[in-house]
Amino acid sequence: MGTSVDVELMMQVADITRRAGAEIMKIYATDFDVETKDDRSPVTAADTAAENIILPALQNELPLSFPIISEEAASGGNIPDIEGSPFWLVDPLDGTKEFISRNGDFTVNIGLIEDGTPILGAVYAPVHDTIYIGGAPGAFVNIKGSGYTAISCRAFPDIGLTALVSRSHRSPETDTYLERFTIAEDISAGSSLKFCRIAEGEADLYPRLGRTMEWDTAAAHGVLKFAGGHVETLDGKPLGYGKPGLDNPHFVAYGDGEIPAG
Repeated sequence: MGTSVDVELMMQVADITRRAGAEIMKIYATDFDVETKDDRSPVTAADTAAENIILPALQNELPLSFPIISEEAASGGNIPDIEGSPFWLVDPLDGTKEFISRNGDFTVNIGLIEDGTPILGAVYAPVHDTIYIGGAPGAFVNIKGSGYTAISCRAFPDIGLTALVSRSHRSPETDTYLERFTIAEDISAGSSLKFCRIAEGEADLYPRLGRTMEWDTAAAHGVLKFAGGHVETLDGKPLGYGKPGLDNPHFVAYGDGEIPAG
């Protein structure tokens, strides 16, 4: 029997992301220091502060307890056994480069995985005070506390697609990939907000031909999935989770349309 994801659980996880986001914003308002991890990626006190809120909350406040893989803990070698169990994938601050440059495009990401696929995703953008959630009841957005509104992907427009490209990681390979489509517009954006733009029908396509980890994508994948979208590897297979090493292959996230073979 699968894990039940109802509106109450979605709201509880959404609240956890919001509380972590509030702590991030306290540090965002200061002259914070930036350190470098072993993989040469940046990290700040906000990453750790958010994780310190999220992990106890997931362990102690929810009706079911599952193993948690979280970016900062995993970077320190703390990766639990997830064999045969649903598990959480957490990125306490996705878009650290955006956080450092203060452009606002960073998020708090919490995803729940079962049988290799997201069954719940919550993405909170603290600067925009916007939360996206997805689960069996559907996908929803809440902007500045205005209440939750259902969202869904749009059909691919006949006049051409709106493509999203990473603000920090655009590459020539990405531009080559996009040549197979009719692109009306391309937009640079940071963090997992690219998935969410597709989920709410504001864009159509996001190819990522660079390195990502499972915690980078799980939450937003969950939002996009329940908005009617897709995340696939470049050979057309669903992007799965719980892989050895937790590295993602190259992938494309897209809305309501067909991806041409190439």
